[in-house]
Amino acid sequence: MKIGEAIGIALTQLGVKRVFGVVGSGNFHVTCGLVKGGAEFVAARHEGGAATMADSYARMSGEVGVVSVHQGCGLSNAITGIAEAAKSRTPLLILSGEVLDPASNFYIDQDALARSVGAVSLRARSAATALSDLTSAFSLSVRDRRTVLFNLPLNVQDEICAPGSLEAVVPLACLSKPGAAPNGVAELVEILKGARRPVFIAGRGARGKHARQALESLADDVGALVAEGAVAKGLFEGYPWSIGVSGGFSSPLTVELIRNADVVVGWGTTLNKWTTRHGSLIAKGAALVQVDLEARELAKNRPVDLGIVGDVSVTATAVSDLLREQGYSSSGYRSDDIAVRIKKSVLWRDVEYEDDSTGSEIDPRTLSIVLDDIIPKNRVLGVDSGNFLGYPSMYLKVPDENSFSFTQAFQCVGLGLATAIGAALAKSDRFPVAACGDGGFFMGISELETAVRLKLGMLIIVYNDHAYGAEVYHFGPQGHPVETVTFPDTDIASIARGYGADGVTVRSRSDLESVAELLSKGLERPLVIDAKVTKKSSWWLEEAMKEH
Repeated sequence: MKIGEAIGIALTQLGVKRVFGVVGSGNFHVTCGLVKGGAEFVAARHEGGAATMADSYARMSGEVGVVSVHQGCGLSNAITGIAEAAKSRTPLLILSGEVLDPASNFYIDQDALARSVGAVSLRARSAATALSDLTSAFSLSVRDRRTVLFNLPLNVQDEICAPGSLEAVVPLACLSKPGAAPNGVAELVEILKGARRPVFIAGRGARGKHARQALESLADDVGALVAEGAVAKGLFEGYPWSIGVSGGFSSPLTVELIRNADVVVGWGTTLNKWTTRHGSLIAKGAALVQVDLEARELAKNRPVDLGIVGDVSVTATAVSDLLREQGYSSSGYRSDDIAVRIKKSVLWRDVEYEDDSTGSEIDPRTLSIVLDDIIPKNRVLGVDSGNFLGYPSMYLKVPDENSFSFTQAFQCVGLGLATAIGAALAKSDRFPVAACGDGGFFMGISELETAVRLKLGMLIIVYNDHAYGAEVYHFGPQGHPVETVTFPDTDIASIARGYGADGVTVRSRSDLESVAELLSKGLERPLVIDAKVTKKSSWWLEEAMKEH
């Protein structure tokens, strides 16, 4: 057996169940090896779509995402999706053929390309080391949550695998969770004992049922309200003291409650400008604590009063244990009045607004609220980037944090459809929803054929304002010309039908009745909603553009 095929088989022995990609000559044998070993291969229409599908699949499934691409141009096509994964610390392994001869048309410096977007670059060095090199790359991706490019030189792939080499490849041992330093736990206990209005903000590092249970238990001990970073939306779904997403997406009540906190603890979050609204959510004089697995992430974005290196669930449990040993408990921020206010108005859909639907265009808030009511509740949602982003992200509820795939670390328009496809395959028991702007939908439209081919009964919502809205609504009011970012109206519903999907045009609330009927019957293929939305700047865009 050649090394290329052996590497594919070895990955299935490491636990890989599904791989995404576009096959060319340079990754043909490794892909065949994956399939031979029992992995499912999902053929995308573009390498960028394949990388994003694998990224989203990894986020929603908890598995390592794997993507297989051709050398040179195949890798460069995938690089935007790789950049998003690397910035998000997604455990993702990219298998790429590689040519080392600069005279080849396919030659590029693949190491430098990967490093330029924050990924790690490793290589199958020889036939003798290839499988151990692969295991090291896979282990790095798992243990350090890194996006890793594993280069497969063509000459190495062509060499013969030594007998017995595959038998040595075994699944990785379970990882142990690092505990927090005892002095850090004791300091946090004292800070929480002095708090009257504590708020917890949980980020990507707090995702998972164990962290949720530990954080809710500790929050009950000290009377904390709990919020989520956008990447962890849904983590505290159903918890009565949850105040939603912290940051640019926050409802007015969420902003008020966080700003009034005297202690804010960030759990598994870098407390970046989006999560803290450029720092404005943290009141002057409030104590700020950050808990993270990596020391280098502490105080990375803003000064903290206390930084603790440790796993979220382990640290929160240790703090709870010490508080209980000391016999301490407090109602903290919680009161009957706060409970009523959270129940009535913490969600954006509960905030009053003037519906500016015109009959030919529907207010995106109205669209999103109605869709939230008619889409099956057991859903998984993937979103694109753009002016529209806040509407599906904040108006469409999700059952938990593994139902919201938020590929926004690179703020790249065009990833939404692929994001939703990857999430749909990771959560096959949930109803898949993609939310895109018209610009992003057209950028990623090649993957609509993938969704049709895979027979995904998914809903694809296109918030169509015929423009790159972020630029129109930011620069237009300043008197700048916007002809370069506005376009003629396009019949997206008809285009969708041309791909083999179903398509519906929505201009008013009444048009959504046909959508509700189709959803009630169940979808056998993708349904694309071409929603002609009113032209308006979203609240979150105004917040985001403060630095532009």
